Amino acid sequence: MQQSVLTNDQVLLLQKERDVLDETYSVLARFPLEDGSINKLKQAIAQLDELFLIVIVGEFNAGKSAVINALLGAEILEEGVTPTTASVKLLRYGEQIGEQVIDDGFTVVNFPLDLLKEVNFVDSPGTNALNREHERLTMDFVPRSDHVLFISSADRPMTESERQFLQSIIGWGKKVSIVINKVDILENAQAVEKVLNFTRQHASQILGFEPEIFLVSAKKAQKAQHATEPGEKQQLREESGIVALENFIKNTLDDKSRLHQKLLNPLGVARKVLESANALNSTQLNELSAEIELVESLEALINKHEHDLRLELPPWLAEVDNILNDFEKRGLDFFDSKLKISNIFNLAKPDKIKLEFQDEVQADVASEIENKVRELIDWTVDKDLELWYRIAGDLERRNEETKLLAGKRSVSEQTERRNELINKASQSIQTVVSGFDRKKQVEELGDLVQDSVAKTALFGVGAAGIGVLVATVITARALDITGIVSAGTLAVLGLFVIPYKRKQAKDNFSERMAEMRASLRETLNKTFKAEFAQSVARLRENISPYTSYVHAESAQALQNQSTLAELSQKLDALNKEINAKI
Repeated sequence: MQQSVLTNDQVLLLQKERDVLDETYSVLARFPLEDGSINKLKQAIAQLDELFLIVIVGEFNAGKSAVINALLGAEILEEGVTPTTASVKLLRYGEQIGEQVIDDGFTVVNFPLDLLKEVNFVDSPGTNALNREHERLTMDFVPRSDHVLFISSADRPMTESERQFLQSIIGWGKKVSIVINKVDILENAQAVEKVLNFTRQHASQILGFEPEIFLVSAKKAQKAQHATEPGEKQQLREESGIVALENFIKNTLDDKSRLHQKLLNPLGVARKVLESANALNSTQLNELSAEIELVESLEALINKHEHDLRLELPPWLAEVDNILNDFEKRGLDFFDSKLKISNIFNLAKPDKIKLEFQDEVQADVASEIENKVRELIDWTVDKDLELWYRIAGDLERRNEETKLLAGKRSVSEQTERRNELINKASQSIQTVVSGFDRKKQVEELGDLVQDSVAKTALFGVGAAGIGVLVATVITARALDITGIVSAGTLAVLGLFVIPYKRKQAKDNFSERMAEMRASLRETLNKTFKAEFAQSVARLRENISPYTSYVHAESAQALQNQSTLAELSQKLDALNKEINAKI
């Protein structure tokens, strides 16, 4: 049994499978899988490290440890007439001889034997040991085996406890071979034949097939180990039956169908766990669909609201422009009607001209602008409130739906977190809406607009003083002709001075009106857009814990979907490669 069991290509394929399964385990371990699925995958991966695992079972004192020592050609395990194996002992390769007690029921035995680099042996407690825990350990370890060697004793073959044990392992589908040890104590060939037939008959009835049965004398094999002559050593080993058992085990482990099945089994476990993870992820995506739809709807509403505000602001500002345009037209008409030779004596009375300007031109322009800005403020506040009410309703409906669903079925940790966040978001929006003071909001926004206008260079006295300021500035510049009136002649005034002053007044007036329109428009535009942004930011801030969580969950679920699909492809490819090469 010293030759290698695996070819180089098979070793590489085994390593590749380990890598794929390790990656699969690493990914699937993040999923809250039920029924110990991830542990089953972990065990399946661990079995690759015990690829060729031969479990030795049987009653105590049947010579299990002696048979293992004989197979390995070394006295590794303790032998005796009492139950010497108190726990499961795994024999594996190790540079240094020694034992490592993992726990009360499991011990690892290291031994520098090349065969153990590829084949592990397990010596288990007896099936009829007085300590029933020993028997439990045997039953737990047998399902992990690749091959079961059942050791029976020639002096008491197929006892009742042995028959019960064989009956219990039928469902595992394990390949079982029977070793009848201590054949050296039988008197003659007829006795040997009798034991062999008795064992074959009862084992076949229990297992449903005729197992391989080997007649062995571990005692004679031990003598072979101590023999000094090579010929004597080989003869004793052949007579002991160990050589036949070695050849059988070697051929079994070399069987491609066994290796093929062994490599595919962990892939089957991985596929099953992967399907569970896919189902879980699909369920999460389905549960998220309603949340994603709501989040996208809320964000679309907010984006549309912000877009509509910005889109509808220019027409409002254009109406303010129209008020100033009418104001400018009245002013230009005023200069045309007042700055002419027939009105020469009134031009020498600036106070009277200013009063006429205020009465005929200025009129209630300041009030008109203020009223229009107030309408804009009312519109802004109402649009905001309408959106808050809309979002409050959508959140409340979804909140009630989640409460209803939570009462009908068990929910995941992620679903509970989403429900908690949507409840908080709904309560937050409801609190804002229920406590909304429209009058106060309008006043605060009005103060903000007036303060912004008052801070501009042109409007030092605020929006209410626009008309007064224009009248003062324009008339001061345009009507400075009193000195000319008292010193000049009517001809000069009529032909040159008054037309020039009229043009100058109109140009100055138009220039100042252009500055006023641009400055007022820029200030209102900037102020209201800032208010739009702040309003939208406040709204987003109130729902962001919920929307951010849903976005993060959705992104993770979609990433998981992609990752699981990639793993599925790798498992499929590995499956095909195993079928092609083994």
